Amino acid sequence: MLPTEEDLIKKMSIEDLERINAYSKDLAAGLKMVRSFPQGVTIFGSARLPQDNKYCEMAANLGAELAKNGHAVITGGGPGIMEAASRGCFEIGGRSVGFNITLAHEQFPNPYLSETYTFEYFFARKVSLAMSAKVFVFFPGGFGTMDELSEILCLMQENKMPKMPVFLIGADYWSAFDSVIQKMIELKLVAEPDARIFEITDDIQKVVDAANKIGHPKISENFYDGFKEARAIAEADETKTDAPASA
Repeated sequence: MLPTEEDLIKKMSIEDLERINAYSKDLAAGLKMVRSFPQGVTIFGSARLPQDNKYCEMAANLGAELAKNGHAVITGGGPGIMEAASRGCFEIGGRSVGFNITLAHEQFPNPYLSETYTFEYFFARKVSLAMSAKVFVFFPGGFGTMDELSEILCLMQENKMPKMPVFLIGADYWSAFDSVIQKMIELKLVAEPDARIFEITDDIQKVVDAANKIGHPKISENFYDGFKEARAIAEADETKTDAPASA
């Protein structure tokens, strides 16, 4: 006989229950903040790059152009690429949102945030960064950026989140990543359409154009709302399409 949910809860330690409570508080605070502004453009990238780096300069220009077009700019709230994008937006008078996190080094809130929240847990931060976005932008970065990128691509691939534009800025940097994806396709580890989930470019105007095309959703609306229902409808349509015609 399988244990009931009540049986499992009884077996949990006090530490487990405290951990669950801490997780839920962190996630709830992040989602509350997500619901305080319209979905915008979430920008990822290295915390280690100096502000005079070419990628930081591109990020600052992108943040400014997005702000000029009325789009919120959302980042991880720290230094490097995040600071550059935040600064570009903030100095134009745009809405610069930072989802920060407590780390032993590197991560501290940059001074160009109109609003910010500091997370304890990476997963809660990533959920909030994702749910804030109508467009995703990835500048060069390290393990953290690659973790965020691979998770977004996987969730879109598996239809676990709405498919939205994903731009990888810095063709010279991301060409190696594209080569790995092409090798995966060659070995049939991923399907060829999966490589079209993202676009590699040096043209930041493509990001602005994509955000403008999507428009400005209301604060009360979010592309994740009703997503399960929309997916169920799509799957039902596919079933009808695949069904054999009656004689």
